[in-house]
Amino acid sequence: MKDARGVKNIAPAKSAKSAGGFTESTVQSVNKHQTSDTPHPASHHFSYFCTKFFPLKKKKQDFSHLSAKQPIGIFDSGVGGLTVAKEIKRLLPHEDLIYFGDTKHLPYGEKSREAIVGYSTKITSFLLEKNCKAIVIACNSATANALKEVLDLVDETVPVIDVINPVAEKVSYEIHNNVGVIATKATVNSGLYKKSIRKHNKFIKVDELATPLLVPAIEEGFKNHPITHSIIYNYLSNSKLKNIETLILGCTHYPLLIDEIRQYYGNRVRVIDSPSIVANQLKMILEKHHLLNDKNPDPKYQFYLSDLTKNFEKISKKFFGNSIELELKTL
Repeated sequence: MKDARGVKNIAPAKSAKSAGGFTESTVQSVNKHQTSDTPHPASHHFSYFCTKFFPLKKKKQDFSHLSAKQPIGIFDSGVGGLTVAKEIKRLLPHEDLIYFGDTKHLPYGEKSREAIVGYSTKITSFLLEKNCKAIVIACNSATANALKEVLDLVDETVPVIDVINPVAEKVSYEIHNNVGVIATKATVNSGLYKKSIRKHNKFIKVDELATPLLVPAIEEGFKNHPITHSIIYNYLSNSKLKNIETLILGCTHYPLLIDEIRQYYGNRVRVIDSPSIVANQLKMILEKHHLLNDKNPDPKYQFYLSDLTKNFEKISKKFFGNSIELELKTL
């Protein structure tokens, strides 16, 4: 049947409807009748209606091909991700860990999005080659700029855990009104923290502040030092953070200065412990897919660096013991 405009009406196939909504074949049964030359207006609206009001069912993730004995892969631009690795080691003491620190290219926060994507995907490929059962992006800048590309590369073969979404979700469901985020330029420019928090709770006010001097200071080994005291004071006294009740440390390097940051605020502001949240998210996912290793009495910790640095050696041995070895790896 044609309407007044001479456009043929296509009725949706009844068999394509399912109890839980419309399947992809429903939409395709309409779309296949349109040609590239004459797009059908009715089919466009029908497709929108289906996806808007009857969302397609997500394919259930299947990780049955993985084994609990496989290692967990973790990466960051430098020492910051060690705060996440340390918490994973504490929470999951029987897991083998493989850590890649891209110290040659730090800090990621000052790099272009294209560069961060390139570094992140190369490291992810390396960790997959090492037979890792899960990938932890222990870097906020990499999460904010390369999460989609990492997910595309992994293609649901292993779970991917990032450091922004678990934190944003937890904060959004707790009692918070004014939240501050300090992070690198790359993370702040992406706006991902604000988007992620407000996706779950649109009533929370989120103020983000770029704090680019903190990572270089940490990588140089400054802690409880007049230099870090001065940088922290100058950043946290910024008017953007004036009325916050909660502060998210939006870079995995920053927990290394958490005592100094808490000292600045006293009891006025709650400082979020992001590594703990990320480690718990990882544990939950591994348990869900029966991938938790709880029978390994002698876990192995492997560390690969794109450039060997004294500060990384110092912090990694402090967290994991003096017996660990650091291996130089160029990707």
